[in-house]
Amino acid sequence: MTDTALHAERRAADLAALAAGEVVDLLVVGGGVTGAGVALDAAARGLTVALVEAEDLAFGTSRWSSKLVHGGLRYLTKGDVGLAHESAVERGVLMTTTAPHLTRALPQLVPLHPAVSRRDAALTFTGLLAGDGLRRAARTPSTLLPRPRRVSTAEALALAPGLRRAGLRGGLLSFDGQLVDDARLVVALARTAAGFGARVITRARVTGLTGTSAEIVDGLTGTAVEVRARAVVNATGVWAGDLVPSVRLRPSRGSHLVLDAAAIGTGATALTVPIAGSFGRFGLVLPQDDGRVYAGITDEPVDGPVPDVPTVPESDVDILLEVVSAALEHPLTRADVLGAFAGLRPLVDSPGTASDSRSADLSRHHAVLTAPNGVITVVGGKLTTYRRMAADAVDAATDAAGIPAGPTRTKAIALVGAAPRDALSFVDAPRRLVARYGTEASTVHSLALLDPELGTPIAPGNPITAAEVVWAVRHEGALSAEDVLHRRTRIGLVTADAEAAEPAVTDLVARTLRGLATLGSATP
Repeated sequence: MTDTALHAERRAADLAALAAGEVVDLLVVGGGVTGAGVALDAAARGLTVALVEAEDLAFGTSRWSSKLVHGGLRYLTKGDVGLAHESAVERGVLMTTTAPHLTRALPQLVPLHPAVSRRDAALTFTGLLAGDGLRRAARTPSTLLPRPRRVSTAEALALAPGLRRAGLRGGLLSFDGQLVDDARLVVALARTAAGFGARVITRARVTGLTGTSAEIVDGLTGTAVEVRARAVVNATGVWAGDLVPSVRLRPSRGSHLVLDAAAIGTGATALTVPIAGSFGRFGLVLPQDDGRVYAGITDEPVDGPVPDVPTVPESDVDILLEVVSAALEHPLTRADVLGAFAGLRPLVDSPGTASDSRSADLSRHHAVLTAPNGVITVVGGKLTTYRRMAADAVDAATDAAGIPAGPTRTKAIALVGAAPRDALSFVDAPRRLVARYGTEASTVHSLALLDPELGTPIAPGNPITAAEVVWAVRHEGALSAEDVLHRRTRIGLVTADAEAAEPAVTDLVARTLRGLATLGSATP
């Protein structure tokens, strides 16, 4: 790989090259996890690649996930062994090779209260054992994801002190993967693709698309540009049908609440709360490393135009509070809700699916579709399986266009900042930074050590430093304060936190962009 830094000056140079008539092998539309994954897969095979994104990296669904790296247990319970195995394999790849720094093992506890019969508990544990079989089949070591086991009431309370004690008869403990930050995974993918030569251009909205070209408008200047390519992949998720009308989707809304971990008392253990009367359906309580907890997740069909940023309806708030409170000693109220977020799943509308069927029943398989004009669309799937989706899309595009390309290489490619877990423990930087930047954490930290201003938190009580904001602009493609607040960091998940940090972040972004422009103008 060469230079992986994404910044305003590189963006301008890449856009100018395309405007001047450069023809790339593959044009990727969409800067979410799938689009960034497609760009990396193709660039790593030696193809020339351009990725264009209307807004920012991870602007859409990719930043609104539960931040889980699923092992496929849910699909196994539905009898879809193939998808379950694929999920387990891809979880292992993420956690052991491509992004160990952005992933970790998450203990998950199913509390056994009276609402969970002994029969249902036995069936659930059988399912957990089957999930462990998937782990073994995927060759993910038990030292990383331990085997599931039953725990006593005392151990359950030690793992999650906030559990309701009345009637608790222990729990079922298992382990899955968790992302530190889904948006940071997307940024790492895009930067790694750039290191292989891909041109990554945000703020570039596509207004017209064919199998060999795209009309885009530069969101910074308003200039229209034609981009030419030998093949085109549409990876715009829930917006895929806007560019390719033949693509039919049934979006589903997944809502989460942001809560204070101290109000719940789960510690580092997630809760998988059985929903009364619905065997196999669970609410999730997911601890984060910033003292917050995400509670989710709904699965509701969404009709009508797709919004840029989905909102969480009051009905979802009520449902999630009720589900989570059923397992807690102290029920939650709206006063405990610090924030909320929702994402739209781009589920494929399969022929023959009833219009009133639950979105939870729609397939989580991905699809690679070829439009009459030659555009390849990749849609559906899950965040965990992005790499497989990307490989299938590149295979389809290169086959259709007759572009010579070898097989996918991404299974063995470590993303920017990645290293084996034992090596990460030796990175000379605070653990919080290592979990987000991996091997680059020491460089980010050194910015703060060299300049006292950059070591200053951007707001009282907020651990994010000015150095991280500067790094986001210089290396991670951030072009505005919103990019930093909502995607390079997740400060924006809590409105009060974003409002407190916004003045300092806005100033830092502006000053850093001016510095980049000065350096760019001085380059011969």
